[in-house]
Amino acid sequence: MTALLGRLFGKSAAKSADPTDVEFPPIAVDRPFAAIGDIHGCDDLLGRMLDKLAVEAPDAELVFLGDYIDRGEQSAQVLRRLMALDDASFLLGNHERMFLNFMDDPKGKGARWLDYGGLQTLAAFGVAGSPKEPIRLRDAVVAAMGDDMIEWIGDLALTYSNGNVLSVHAAADPEKPVNEQAEDVLIWGHPNFGTHARRDGYWVVHGHTVVDVPLISQGVVSIDTGAYATGRLSAAIFDGNGVQMVQI
Repeated sequence: MTALLGRLFGKSAAKSADPTDVEFPPIAVDRPFAAIGDIHGCDDLLGRMLDKLAVEAPDAELVFLGDYIDRGEQSAQVLRRLMALDDASFLLGNHERMFLNFMDDPKGKGARWLDYGGLQTLAAFGVAGSPKEPIRLRDAVVAAMGDDMIEWIGDLALTYSNGNVLSVHAAADPEKPVNEQAEDVLIWGHPNFGTHARRDGYWVVHGHTVVDVPLISQGVVSIDTGAYATGRLSAAIFDGNGVQMVQI
């Protein structure tokens, strides 16, 4: 089922519910873009979302917020589809970081990735075996993926900025400038994100934290609707009229 949610926060400013009464400026982007939430191995939803965005926002740049792999059953197909896209931007999610850590240190850091959906990613690449043999699993998935795909994951960006909208995977520290954010914050989160308002005029669109429906609150746009568990993949289209939510 495809649902098109309303257009929000365009020409007028949104006022924060923060105790400090911060007033947010209108969303203002330099060029249209569409941010796509966590895919988590759901290639069927990704394909349908790309078709939908081609109709709803044909001129918008695509910005993917990370967590392309794990949990779902189609991580291999997702990565291949994303790598084939032109004129798109791709951010690093915590699941890609855990995968890269597994590549570097399968004995020390492999268990965490495997416990959080890595086994599904291995299966998507035709790799089977016991978590008790992490080096063999690492070598097998390297052979199955190939150097180009692993390098692509290793080159993923941490942020994407367009006008007064900052795209990140998980969060941004509200007390620090956008160019001083730590990787751990950007891909894992921050305790004050969403509860303490930014004062630099930036809106932040993110995934990582699952919400029932896309949310806009206190300068934060949340679009991870738990695709692998709910069957719903969400995106936010930013343009001169504000932000429009699209859901597959």
